Amino acid sequence: MGADIKSLRSRIRSVDSTLHLTKAMGLVAASKIRRATRTMNQSREYASAMEDVVSVLSSSPECERTPYMQPAGTGTRLIVIAGDRGLAGGYNANVFRLAATEPDAEIVPIGKRACERWGKPVVSSEKYPAAEAKKLADEQCRDFLDGKFGRLGILYTRYKSMMSQEATLIWVLPLEKNEEKKEGAAPVFEPDEQSVLNAAVPTYVSGLLAACVRESYACEVAARRMAMDSAGKNAQEMIDNLQLQYNRARQNSITQEITEIVAGSGL
Repeated sequence: MGADIKSLRSRIRSVDSTLHLTKAMGLVAASKIRRATRTMNQSREYASAMEDVVSVLSSSPECERTPYMQPAGTGTRLIVIAGDRGLAGGYNANVFRLAATEPDAEIVPIGKRACERWGKPVVSSEKYPAAEAKKLADEQCRDFLDGKFGRLGILYTRYKSMMSQEATLIWVLPLEKNEEKKEGAAPVFEPDEQSVLNAAVPTYVSGLLAACVRESYACEVAARRMAMDSAGKNAQEMIDNLQLQYNRARQNSITQEITEIVAGSGL
């Protein structure tokens, strides 16, 4: 009985230590959420503005011959964005599961977990500068024009709410012609639509990539906050159950000792 009490006391201390850790990690994640979502929203606005420009240009008949709409190569290249750390529920697992649906794709990872999975030099997703996004986007555009691959996608996690994030794959290149007719006067581009489009595409890819990285990071922080909250509740429930077992074991031990004393005094 004494061994059971000692074991229960040790388990309670261990789970309580874990509870303090999950609370601390949850507080850290909570402190990062506001800044991460603000940066995400700003990046979304920029990417949306660039997408509108490219959409208008790609709908022009003059742009149908642009190399960005006529792939010179074959094969698929994916930029896969995952987290730098674990303990974020199914965040990283969902990204890797979706990446597995394109088994023949060449992977360009961003985020420590993704880089480790595909054996590439570590690139942090938390501190991913716009200059690095521009550099990577320019490289992808050059490789696409050189025919090194025929399709470029970005696999990231889309932020729906604090409690809901979804691994998402979007196709970036080749560009698709926008068939929608917009009301109003058509904009005039100088020197011509195709030249403007060719110049705008690397900036568009760069802005989209940066927005996806920042949105993925906001999702990672939100997922970790929810995971730590859930872990904290489970740890507290486990402590309560262990404490109840400990009290019962302690009560049984005391009862047994009293019984032995009473029995001994009657001899």
